[in-house]
Amino acid sequence: MSIFPLSKDPQPDEAEFNAFFPSKFALGQFTSPKSDLAGADYAQPHKGSRRILVIGTDERYLEMDNGTLFSTGNHAIETLVPMYHLRQAGFEFDVATVSGNSMKFEFWAMPKEDAAITGLHEALIEKFQKPLRLSDVVKGLGPNSDYAAVFIPGGHGPLIGLPFSADVAAVLRWALDSNRHIIAICHGPAALLSLSATGDGGEFPFAGYTITAFPDATDRMIPDIGYMPGHLTWQFGEKLKALGVTIANSEPDNSTFKDRKLLTGAGPLAANALGKLAAETLLAEVAAG
Repeated sequence: MSIFPLSKDPQPDEAEFNAFFPSKFALGQFTSPKSDLAGADYAQPHKGSRRILVIGTDERYLEMDNGTLFSTGNHAIETLVPMYHLRQAGFEFDVATVSGNSMKFEFWAMPKEDAAITGLHEALIEKFQKPLRLSDVVKGLGPNSDYAAVFIPGGHGPLIGLPFSADVAAVLRWALDSNRHIIAICHGPAALLSLSATGDGGEFPFAGYTITAFPDATDRMIPDIGYMPGHLTWQFGEKLKALGVTIANSEPDNSTFKDRKLLTGAGPLAANALGKLAAETLLAEVAAG
């Protein structure tokens, strides 16, 4: 082990001008070579055709307040650990992005010593690299669609386009109208804001809901350790609160929350608990018919 402290300077992403990965210090604080998969055994998995629609981010670079770019995407653990639980519970996936371009991952967060998670990524690589275009998915939605739930993974990537997408709003509106579950973790709940950006003048449908999500206060702190090369230009939690949403957690902890059909988790530490909550909730629902 090195006797020298890990650098807090963001690491350059040489694929793009003025873009950066998290610092070595930040990676040491916020990533792990293995993930928690406790409780991912389901005695009676789903045997039917119900599926999960995963809405991934197709954007890599998030502009900071100082003009630098954060090299981001969907957080590997926040994406793959809940998906591992759902697959163990018998559910398969459709993956979609707004553009139909490949889903972007924060590979620096991949638990590389966790064969179950790296194996799941490899098994689903074609879906991640060649996702559906979300507008095409919207055209096929109806009351009898096979989707049991919509899953919006975290990472900072979802902040780039999902909160402003009419197609994301259409999927969420369908889920609410069709009594389907919505699962979101970390920055994934920012996608809920898409329903405030449609300009229909109606009440925000998640007003009065309680969620867990990545705290704005932590986002304001992590540039100090080089996790991001600058500060965010806006805070999604602040906007959700202004629309009547309560955020139950104040730390990026392992907390989850279930409010009606909305299941949320605070961040990577909550990925296993959210996966288990989602799998158990959906199995109970499909068993009840």
